[in-house]
Amino acid sequence: MDDDALRTMFAGLRGEERRVRRPPPDGQGGLLLGEGARVVQRCIDAGHHMRALLVSTAYNGALPSPAVPTLRLDPEEIQRLTGFGAMREMLGAFDRPPDPVAADVLPQARRVLVLEGVMNPSNVGTIIRSATALGVDATLIGPGSADPFGRRALRTSMGAALVHPWAITADPMADLRVAGFAVLALTPDAAAVPMPEAIDRVGDARVALLLGAEGPGLTPATIAAADEAVTIPMAEGVDSLNVAAAATVACWLLAGADDAARQPRLPG
Repeated sequence: MDDDALRTMFAGLRGEERRVRRPPPDGQGGLLLGEGARVVQRCIDAGHHMRALLVSTAYNGALPSPAVPTLRLDPEEIQRLTGFGAMREMLGAFDRPPDPVAADVLPQARRVLVLEGVMNPSNVGTIIRSATALGVDATLIGPGSADPFGRRALRTSMGAALVHPWAITADPMADLRVAGFAVLALTPDAAAVPMPEAIDRVGDARVALLLGAEGPGLTPATIAAADEAVTIPMAEGVDSLNVAAAATVACWLLAGADDAARQPRLPG
């Protein structure tokens, strides 16, 4: 692949930079975009095939795969070509695998996060990174939520989305009910049950925790459909946490400190 073909390919990434994943009918297509040397290497380690590599001229380190077609441009050219704004030292374009579905991840899981309308890619990446680090078994990506394999989400997760089980679902509540999960809805409402109390009460049952968008939170219909509304107790005068921060606290409570300490962690 010559430089002109590489330029055309990377210019076409503007169409890949979607906040919300809209998979084609067969669940395949598009690209997995790994940004930064560490994330690119983790994509390779996870077995994904790299089609091409875009590298900043400001980067003087070793390339992860010298045999891959590579385009070197200065940072300003990269911004003009891709429209991404600031980019880390490199961007790998990988073949994207089929999107997992709930039936792929729920049978083996006991503690699950569910995202509803969490459309900020950085929040999705941080949530998945926390879920991986703190021992949550899987994450369901519900309607309106950002793509875990999108460039920003994968970068923010530092590649955790490559190893953490996640799945796209159009109807998370139906999937959870079929799989036999108790469902908790996280809300800043002070009248809701404190989450530590709810977790103690469910014991060893399979539990899913619903998380809503920054600002509006979960819809009233979703909260009503859950088994219980729960909240993270906070100091007086504080009404809420950023959804990624709340998810991190919730992951610790959901998985349990002792269980989380035994989980394998990403290197670095």
